Amino acid sequence: MSSKRASRWGLQVFFVGPVFLFFLIVMVIPFFLGMFYALTDWNGVASTVNWVGLDNFKTIFTNDPDFWSSFWFTTKFTLVGIVLTNAVGFFLAYFLTKGLKTRNVLRTIFFMPNVIGGLLLGFIFQFIFIKGFNTMFELTGWSFFGLPWLGDAITGFWGIMIVFVWHTAGYLMVVYISSLSNVPTEVIEAAEIDGASRWQMLRSIIVPLIMPAVTICLFLAISWAFKMFDLNLSLTKGGPFKSTESVAMNIYNEAFQNNRYGLGTAKAILFFVIVAVITMLQVRATKNKEVEA
Repeated sequence: MSSKRASRWGLQVFFVGPVFLFFLIVMVIPFFLGMFYALTDWNGVASTVNWVGLDNFKTIFTNDPDFWSSFWFTTKFTLVGIVLTNAVGFFLAYFLTKGLKTRNVLRTIFFMPNVIGGLLLGFIFQFIFIKGFNTMFELTGWSFFGLPWLGDAITGFWGIMIVFVWHTAGYLMVVYISSLSNVPTEVIEAAEIDGASRWQMLRSIIVPLIMPAVTICLFLAISWAFKMFDLNLSLTKGGPFKSTESVAMNIYNEAFQNNRYGLGTAKAILFFVIVAVITMLQVRATKNKEVEA
């Protein structure tokens, strides 16, 4: 090997090596260890690990109604969440790309909830739902404030949803703003000259041209909603009676509360495969709709 090639390899190892090693230790090795533990009955503490093969997966499919109940809740939450977060994020971006004098301030305000950690934000809204809404109900008598926001299955669902949208829509807004700002002005001007309405321009010109941003935002919203855990933990803890328990919380409880690490890891592997398939299908479907100006 020539000295020049050796020097080039040395530089690559120097710059890429630490990152690759970190990725290997933090991501790759734990992933394959998880696949191994999914085939065992390890409780997360004992030094002995018994091989059970596919028994954990059989248990999930035949004798674990709580997992599928939490999966159904997570699926509903994801479907509603991706619609609301993208709708709110897009329309915030659409109006904040207009000539408003306060648009930079408003962009900062709407993005700020994303800076707050989900766990902290959940505890803040828990106080608002329980104490703040109760005070407003006593002052105004409005039944909206008197609902058991975190104590009922239906209102608990929407309580988590409100906080989820509040937390994530600002980030999607920034993605949409960057894409809307790059829509060619001459295309919009030509459509206006041809007499196109705002709705026609939005549906037939703007949305098709920002499909790369839509692909990214849908992917982010799906992944955030499916793996939602911190808001679930801080707001309802999956209650009442596990009616608002997400899959992530079900996996956490199985592994760390019930001390069935092998079964919890099997659930995590299954959940990973399902989410991976859904996101790949979503990316493929939206990628096919991308156009160029």
